Amino acid sequence: MDKIIFIKAKIFPDSKKQEIIKKDENSFEIRVKEKPKQGKANQGAIIILSRYFNVSPEKIRLIKGFHRASKTFVLYK
Repeated sequence: MDKIIFIKAKIFPDSKKQEIIKKDENSFEIRVKEKPKQGKANQGAIIILSRYFNVSPEKIRLIKGFHRASKTFVLYK
């Protein structure tokens, strides 16, 4: 059975560099180069999270905050 982790993140789209900053146990700030158009910044955040947690991007879903800077993702590990 998969382990489920909820991740809260504040996304900063259209940044000059991509990075992830851990704020506490399951809270992050994520800077992405993509613009906040057509879900591109959300997808960029999923890619960064997948690299950070060493899982496939398909194992991460955005569940809250589709059109806001503060988002909640669920990770199936």
